Amino acid sequence: MDLRFNLEDASQVAIGAFALAVPISFSEEAWNLGESLPLINLLYIFILSIVFLSFFAYESVFQGNIKYRIPVFISRIVIAYLIAALIVALILFSLNKFPLLTDPVIAFKRLIVITMPASMGAIIVDSFDKE
Repeated sequence: MDLRFNLEDASQVAIGAFALAVPISFSEEAWNLGESLPLINLLYIFILSIVFLSFFAYESVFQGNIKYRIPVFISRIVIAYLIAALIVALILFSLNKFPLLTDPVIAFKRLIVITMPASMGAIIVDSFDKE
């Protein structure tokens, strides 16, 4: 089984992220949560995202076999999260809810909040053809 990350994987990750990011990105609750959460809570959300991405990828994408593929495993998690974050940023920017230049802290906080579910959608869709 070849688990290198390719264009097909990238498109699956982007579609999965988009599927979950769109409804959440349109939510005023998510915008407000991104504004009001303390940084420590955002760190917890980020860590939870990475932990659950790792668990899912380990069991579903790699089927528990990463002994000789740890760099590929780690890069898959990082790439999936970054693509999901990029999709979320594009959606929020399109909605004029990503004030990167005027209020980068709010933009970053919203990005972390909404990327959590989007990254899970990303890795789930990416795993569909791995079995």
